[in-house]
Amino acid sequence: MLLAAGSAPRRLRLLVLGGTAWLGGEIVSAALARGHEVTCLARGSSGAVPAGARFVRADRGTAGAYDPVVAGGQRWDAVVDLGRDASHVRDAVSVLEPAGASSVFVSSVSVYADTATPGADESAALVDGDESDYGGSKVAAERAVVGAFGRERSLIVRAGLIGGPGDHTGRTGWWPLRFARAAAATEPDPVLVLDVPGLDVQPIDVRDLASWVVASVERGLSGTIDAVGDRQSLADHLTAARRVAGHTGEVVPVDEAWLEAHGVNPWAGPWSLPLWVPVATHAGFGARSGGAGRAAGLVPRPVDETLRDALAWERSRPGPAGPHGAGLEPDDERDLLAAARRRR
Repeated sequence: MLLAAGSAPRRLRLLVLGGTAWLGGEIVSAALARGHEVTCLARGSSGAVPAGARFVRADRGTAGAYDPVVAGGQRWDAVVDLGRDASHVRDAVSVLEPAGASSVFVSSVSVYADTATPGADESAALVDGDESDYGGSKVAAERAVVGAFGRERSLIVRAGLIGGPGDHTGRTGWWPLRFARAAAATEPDPVLVLDVPGLDVQPIDVRDLASWVVASVERGLSGTIDAVGDRQSLADHLTAARRVAGHTGEVVPVDEAWLEAHGVNPWAGPWSLPLWVPVATHAGFGARSGGAGRAAGLVPRPVDETLRDALAWERSRPGPAGPHGAGLEPDDERDLLAAARRRR
């Protein structure tokens, strides 16, 4: 059972390989809030570590990168690795296993070969460990961690789509921001929306994922667990995004065939609509079981809270106000809306 928020866990010494980017920073902050001692080893190119953590600057691709955190017989209660390069992970475990009581590797549901079957769990087949591919590299890294630390001393966290405040990918922030802008417009501003029956999503709030990782280290949890949010239809998710944005205006639904015919890209990147993936091949991508995570104490907050906070972050984000990472530029959406109305 997870420790209550007010309880005092044993103070742990944690080594985080990363900690300067989004999820890593949240994990470090959660650990510090629980009273743990945290050291972050990273290049530092993504920013600073949270206040209170010790920072060791190192490039994991160079020889001797881990020497500063094993020198003098230093020991770690857990090594938390967020790496995506399998060669870096292999190098890390070869040096750090003798110094670490346990290892947590943050992987991804992209390791699964079958993305079409809803309800699949951690026993599903994996992609080949082709390290030139994101999913394959994560598979190879998982194997390196378990091979070095063993199953009883390693926790593999296969994260689903991570969302909430700080989402630099734009995948969870674009929709509530788009609806909020439409709601605030002085003239009617229709929104192009996805109509993809059978497609579910289950983003996990970055704060819930981070706090659960820390709680799992405190409990000595091991094994392989999908860390995903509560499953809901894409239509319900967009309804929630409209709700937190206060949008009651016009929406123009379009289906997959229309989107493909007009060159709109799925998921992310330029000229895209976030959260859409082809339902024929990806109906299971955002519809995993999630049962093992719930049994292990992962309790996602309501999606409205995640989207509301993602919207607040988007509004406060420095830099250009347009799409970042995912979504449509306003002029592109207007052209698509005109095309969608001509077909009526």
